[in-house]
Amino acid sequence: MRTTRAVPARPVLLIALALTTAGSLLLATPYSATAKPRPPRPPVHREAALDQDAAARTPVSAAQQALAGAGAANEAGSEAVLGDDDRGYPRRQVLAPDAENPADKSIKLGLTPYHAIAPKLNALQALGDRVSVEVAGRSAGGHRLYLVTVTAPESARQARAQARMRELIDHAPAVAAKSSEIERAYKAPVFLNNNIHGNEWEGTDASLRLIERLATAQDGRTRDLLAHSRLYFNITANPDGRIAGTRANANGFDMNRDFATASQPEVRAMRRIMVDKQPAVMLDLHGYVNGTLIEPTTPPHGENYEYDLFLKNTYANALGMETAVNGLGYTPDEDGVEPAQIPFRDQDEGWDDWPPIFTPQYAAFHGTVAAHTVEIPMRVNGSDYDTLPVTELRRRSAINVDVAGAALRATLDFVRTKRASLVADQIEVFRRGAAGAAQVPVSPETVPGVPGIGPEDVYTTAFPRAYVIPAGPGGQRSAPAAARLVDHLLANDVRVTRALHSFRLGGRTYAKGSYVVDMRQSRRGLANALLADGRDISGKVSVMYDISGWSLGRLWGATVEPVTRGSLAGTPLRPVSAAARVGYVAPRGDLRLRLDDPRELAALNTLLRDGVPVRRAADGSAIVPASARTKAVAAARTYDVAFDATTVRGTTPLHRTRVAAAVTPGELLALREMDFAVTPVSAQVLNAGFDWSSVDVLFVSAGLAYGDLSGAARTALDAFLDGHGLVGRGATGAALNTAAGLLAVKPVEGNGDANGVVRVVNSGSLLMRGAPSHGFVYAPVWFTDLGPDVRVEQAYATGDPLVSGHWRPSRDGAGGPSDAAGQPAVVSGPRAVLFGTEPLFRDHPKGEFAQVGRALFGMAQASGSR
Repeated sequence: MRTTRAVPARPVLLIALALTTAGSLLLATPYSATAKPRPPRPPVHREAALDQDAAARTPVSAAQQALAGAGAANEAGSEAVLGDDDRGYPRRQVLAPDAENPADKSIKLGLTPYHAIAPKLNALQALGDRVSVEVAGRSAGGHRLYLVTVTAPESARQARAQARMRELIDHAPAVAAKSSEIERAYKAPVFLNNNIHGNEWEGTDASLRLIERLATAQDGRTRDLLAHSRLYFNITANPDGRIAGTRANANGFDMNRDFATASQPEVRAMRRIMVDKQPAVMLDLHGYVNGTLIEPTTPPHGENYEYDLFLKNTYANALGMETAVNGLGYTPDEDGVEPAQIPFRDQDEGWDDWPPIFTPQYAAFHGTVAAHTVEIPMRVNGSDYDTLPVTELRRRSAINVDVAGAALRATLDFVRTKRASLVADQIEVFRRGAAGAAQVPVSPETVPGVPGIGPEDVYTTAFPRAYVIPAGPGGQRSAPAAARLVDHLLANDVRVTRALHSFRLGGRTYAKGSYVVDMRQSRRGLANALLADGRDISGKVSVMYDISGWSLGRLWGATVEPVTRGSLAGTPLRPVSAAARVGYVAPRGDLRLRLDDPRELAALNTLLRDGVPVRRAADGSAIVPASARTKAVAAARTYDVAFDATTVRGTTPLHRTRVAAAVTPGELLALREMDFAVTPVSAQVLNAGFDWSSVDVLFVSAGLAYGDLSGAARTALDAFLDGHGLVGRGATGAALNTAAGLLAVKPVEGNGDANGVVRVVNSGSLLMRGAPSHGFVYAPVWFTDLGPDVRVEQAYATGDPLVSGHWRPSRDGAGGPSDAAGQPAVVSGPRAVLFGTEPLFRDHPKGEFAQVGRALFGMAQASGSR
């Protein structure tokens, strides 16, 4: 991630931590709980993002694991996966061992290698009746994801009672708020997440050490904690990265950016934990920021949270963790360890909680009222891992394990002493949603005891009465997109209904079969975060941590309509547990397949792979002969797409398109999601010698600069491009186009920090037919000085094209949205298509995928090689 600029610290008030009077569960060293004024810190920034200049080389097997969808969570072999509520605790099982791997990067640091985790968990289960292990799923690389539950023993009847209370909190929060049983007996759920970034190792070891302590401790505080809470430890969220020493998983994904999309199996496993367990408190252990960084964050704050409840508890727990970490006694002079910091208190901006893509921020939508990223202090990854002596690395890792352990123990102290109020606040989050109650803006009056609250911290929104995903003629551009969106909402525990008959709402009539998201539900914040347009926050802060705009309603290809007024009373709606299937094959005649959705592109590529003679029609759709009906039925079943009857004759034959791709991990996964035959390439691959006869088209967005190629590689590339097409994205793709002399345009780079949802205007060409009127940008590019053969396929809208996100001019005053307004965003010519937008970004903007798919087919056809 891009670093943030230095900002002055907020004023720090002297605050006594209330927890100090309650005693400590596991802390041995007392420390002052007073927050003392300190000079402004250097700029706060999170870990560097994945290298967007490197081309992805992830294996097909990892993509298959990711694209397997929710079913991937059940591929755990013979071990039990996440259990139902009919079983009590403990839930013992013997985990089969993994083969020893001496190359595991944890070993050098003196930490627990992945292959040692299963034997360790077996041993921990054997210590008593408090520890249970389940398999939450498998990683993209095929490794087991372990969920450890630590709690006092429960009979099956007691476990069912806990499940019943949890359901009451979720589905009838107003009733739950008055329940004496919940107040007395409900076990507060706590989610402790470790190692989501694979080369930030130590949270795993701290959690294993704590579990061992909890398994046998007989002191009163531990017994009280386990009698009144369930502690869920995700031992390593990223075993692929832990083993390889990489931030990303085997698919090349930073999973702490994936929660809005849930493209990765590990993220879907974490999502399921949060949906099923409904944690009131969560901790996400990271590294490395010195001094230890403990959220809550700087502004802007997510506008869909019940932020008053969230800030109240998150700040209080942060103070307790700060006390615990500083109380370990490490010093800057002797150990190189700086005092802990809390961004909300100590910084003005640069470490925000605006997007729902980070684990703690996503957890807040499931009723988590105290959620934290904790960045432990001593760097041991990157160049330090390769250059520092082993003794120094292990010294640093030992400190990090101590710091992570202190944060964990302080959080459990907080849970033990504040259980009743934490559960009550979680219930209030859900009650407000179910009742359609207004949010409560934060202020010194509404959140007493938190210093420095000002107008810069106030972010609220007006929730619509409902969202409608229309059905019927003209209701949807893409039925597969609507089905995908509904299933995604349901997977996030957002409740969706479907109309049994036509109905009127907000002054409009909707057809039978339309989906309705009633915003009077517990997870209204999550529903709105996913479906709303969002907000342009460019004027609020000067810098953002990561993406600032997203919208499944605008970017996933389905029609989504907010309804601000009207009543749902009497509306014929039925709750759904899955979207209705849209797959269909006409019983006779030739077949027409639209190509507006990634599922439709995947179905087409499957047919082409099977040798079906498909032709493209004048409207850009694919015409499948009646003789291939059996294969069309199989494709419709697999991808849930419709093959309609047609009398239209296709003109241009389509062929299986083989793509050489120098692209980011998200783009590579998106190409595979559309079932293109993809060969990852890079400058290094081309310099080593590449068989260009094995591919039909080149797609470049990262890792392939003309100047990095050897003379022989340049000659081979030029020869390929003499008769084949290029699809380029962003500055890297445009630069290669310029070097190869394919398309006469001048690329202009906007502010590299800009990102968000933008309004666009599409041409009527085959490339953009059916494309949505919104796109996504991340370091946007546009094109000027167009040559005579260049066609404008898409342009940024006039006026201010930014709908939601953060896009300012650069320091020199150029590169802002006003400069991009009306300028070409996507251009094409006989030998190249160039995108200045991000149509495949992190596998997210599904509604834009087809633009790239059609471009690849077009450039493969332009090659004349068949």
